[in-house]
Amino acid sequence: MSEKLNKLMNDNPIARWSVLILVASMMFFAYMFVDVMSPLKSLVESGLGWNSDVFGKYAASEYIVNVCGFLIIAGVILDKLGVRFSGVLSAALMVVGAGIKFIGVSDWFQTTAFCGWLGSWWVSMPASAKMASLGFMIFGCGCEMEGTNVSKILAKWFKGKEMALAMGLEMAIARLGVFAVMWIAPIISAKAGNTITAPLGFCGALLCIGLINFIIFGVLDRKFDAQLKSQGLDAGEEGSEEEFHISDLGAIFKSKMFWIVALLGVLYYSAIFPFQRYATNYLEETLLIDAASAARLFSCFPILAMVLTPFLGIFLDRVGKGATMLMAGSLIMIACHLSFAFLLPAFPSKGLALALVVTLGVSFSLVPAALWPAVPKIIDEKILGSAYCLIFWVQNIGLCTVPMLIGSLRENTGSYLVPTIVFSSFGVLAFFFSLLLKAEDRKKGYGLEEPNIK
Repeated sequence: MSEKLNKLMNDNPIARWSVLILVASMMFFAYMFVDVMSPLKSLVESGLGWNSDVFGKYAASEYIVNVCGFLIIAGVILDKLGVRFSGVLSAALMVVGAGIKFIGVSDWFQTTAFCGWLGSWWVSMPASAKMASLGFMIFGCGCEMEGTNVSKILAKWFKGKEMALAMGLEMAIARLGVFAVMWIAPIISAKAGNTITAPLGFCGALLCIGLINFIIFGVLDRKFDAQLKSQGLDAGEEGSEEEFHISDLGAIFKSKMFWIVALLGVLYYSAIFPFQRYATNYLEETLLIDAASAARLFSCFPILAMVLTPFLGIFLDRVGKGATMLMAGSLIMIACHLSFAFLLPAFPSKGLALALVVTLGVSFSLVPAALWPAVPKIIDEKILGSAYCLIFWVQNIGLCTVPMLIGSLRENTGSYLVPTIVFSSFGVLAFFFSLLLKAEDRKKGYGLEEPNIK
């Protein structure tokens, strides 16, 4: 009888995996919306009068407010008010931001007096780009906040269980969004008469479904917390015995491991997500193919990542070797970007391009699969949400500045040679920090090389 009373909701596989599906679906929709305009870059430039420099500023806008401190606030909100409130808030921000971005690129908006006023200052950036960037800023606040929120949710529901597998599956599902939108966006655009608004509207509607999913998750999580409290356990939400204090942020900033993980993450992701924004256009120019074909080719990027990540999660849960995986992933990324810089332009073929794109996806399996489950091992649980947000904040600094840098380099040099060399240099630095991480783990015994399941 007592054994039955002590059985928690997350001990039920159906309950905890249902939670995974609910929260991962929102990240799937979010990743679709993030890259919905990437395969349409040529259409955006011809239809809205943007260039690569403007496109880079637009891409960077997703992270600007986060860099200015929103993610730090988001971490405090997450640890003070809990995953339910933060989840619905961040999902709502994504929906609102998506709506503003949709308005910005619509034909209707171009005829308004507000559009004329918006285009009358800082004329190097069209009014449509300014409005789209405003929406992308708001969306980016919600998207990055939700990313950290989902990590804390999975750490809570899968504690002592298949945490790395759950986080790996969540990442795989999210990346499926990149694959899906690279195919769907050009198709929807073509069917609607080569418009930008049709695929944007479709992805925006999916975000509304994601918001509903988070409301459903909130009902389940409230029951879970009630169960935890009834058994005298810390629910990890607002009002817990070990309450979060603002001063706890100092403990995070003073942690050497925090900075190693954060800097490794910003360098690695700065060579992945900004590259995604330009990859379709890069393949279009390098292989001399149309934008839709280039988008379909790059859509294969997350394929191996989706397949491998769950298995890597199982490996981490049962065997470990997380720090070693970070080193391997960084090395693979260096080789891929150097090949994009020199090998593919010298031997332009779809087969070689596909091999490089898919291999880069292998790297994108190894690093995130090992990086995120490592954070709960080095940070106290009551400040875990803030730790994730602060890591994302550091990453957002890179994700904000790098697209503008790449757009400027592309516009000024007229090719992607220098940008791809820059991406590979980020990989070299990421590998250096992965060596530091492994050395520090060996010295302090954080258990990054040990399995998660005890």
